[in-house]
Amino acid sequence: MKGAAGPSGAAVWCEAGWYEGSIRERIRLTVDSAGRVTAAVTGTEAEPGDLVLPGVVVPAAANGHSHAFHRILRGRTHAAGDFWSWREQMYSAAGALTPELYEQLATAVFAEMVVSGYASVAEFHYVHHAPDGSAYPNHGMELALARAAVAAGIRLTLLDTCYLSGGFGANGVGTPLDARQQRFGDADADVWLLRLASLQAAVGERFDPEQVSVGAALHSVRAVPEAALAHIAQRLPAWIPLHIHLSEQPQENADCQTATGLTPTGLLHRHGLLSPRLSVVHATHLTDADIALLGEAGATAVFCPTTEADLADGLGPAAALRDAGVALALGSDQHAVVDPWLEMRALEYGERLRTGRRGAFAPSDLHFAASDAGARAQGRTAPGLEPGKACDLMAVDPHSLRTAGSRPDQLAFSATAADVTAVVVGGRLRARNGSHTLLGNPAALLREAIAAVDSAAASVHEPRLEGTRRP
Repeated sequence: MKGAAGPSGAAVWCEAGWYEGSIRERIRLTVDSAGRVTAAVTGTEAEPGDLVLPGVVVPAAANGHSHAFHRILRGRTHAAGDFWSWREQMYSAAGALTPELYEQLATAVFAEMVVSGYASVAEFHYVHHAPDGSAYPNHGMELALARAAVAAGIRLTLLDTCYLSGGFGANGVGTPLDARQQRFGDADADVWLLRLASLQAAVGERFDPEQVSVGAALHSVRAVPEAALAHIAQRLPAWIPLHIHLSEQPQENADCQTATGLTPTGLLHRHGLLSPRLSVVHATHLTDADIALLGEAGATAVFCPTTEADLADGLGPAAALRDAGVALALGSDQHAVVDPWLEMRALEYGERLRTGRRGAFAPSDLHFAASDAGARAQGRTAPGLEPGKACDLMAVDPHSLRTAGSRPDQLAFSATAADVTAVVVGGRLRARNGSHTLLGNPAALLREAIAAVDSAAASVHEPRLEGTRRP
């Protein structure tokens, strides 16, 4: 690797890269002080001082859905059991977190994302308060995540999540939160809206919006009663990105139908929440009418293929959503795998398994889902090599054990995160050959952070996290 990490405002030279829909050679990018590509010249040579990226350069991945603390559960929750048993283990992980522990853990998780090829992440955040539900001062948990993102050099869209009830109840009133859910919740929709506005102000005062921005999320229709959905639809600012877990489980669909007479998608439609700013996460168990509504609204669907496979959630109707006009993005969700290349492949492979046919998604479609659509879900500029794009890039070795012999335009079907040789965020080199340029080896950071959370869990008589599953 030649060149330096260098400040934005310099230039990046790519041996080859994905440019205007095809692989081009010897591309020199000029980057402004905001980290945007201002000019691109193909078929040219590097100049002194350029950041030189050997291999094949593609837009960096934009992670459309993440729960950073779920990384603790990797390798510990894969025994028999369904989604709902997995959720019990997740509660144990959440119960041990403090702002200090979460900052340490999230820094390590975000660093793992960066070295794997991610330049931005939508963090679906609901661990707001202390375990008893009392508030941390000054948005303690949220600002801990923001500082972690800055330390790791990843762009963060912090999706502050509304979580009001434990499930559907009678007459449109949700059931109370149980003891383990207290730290997720707010008293009502207005309290959440006020806290969200306060968080936006606090983040705006402290961070560059290109680095950290605030979006909104509704945890799910089971966690936000219908009256609150209607109120939020009227009060939430129209410009803010909005995400929701949607139709991940058949049980949730059935409960929603019983309580409201509608599918979760139909319920969102009733209250005017379907729009281009909405990203629906998972969208696994949809009716044809649901798909049509989401397409008419121009919404984004964030698939998380490795998580959906790990939790046995099912295969969502990816091609049908795409054909209806829904943008498809990708997320790593619970981080059983942090690898945008595996998520890309799994999107196409899932459709092959579902339909018995190949080729629903071409490599260009997979790169769009991993990069452009994920950035759209965050309300961010798409990454890439073309002028006007964010200079968020990853370079891949086309001659590795996995990629040797691959056509450069088909690396989406052979590469993995192990083949990522460099990651650039906003024109700055952030990772090289699996090592973070500022933080070093993410594996060491993860070992230390997970051990610290385990120790904290043991000290409050929580069981160690060894054994079986998401709210």
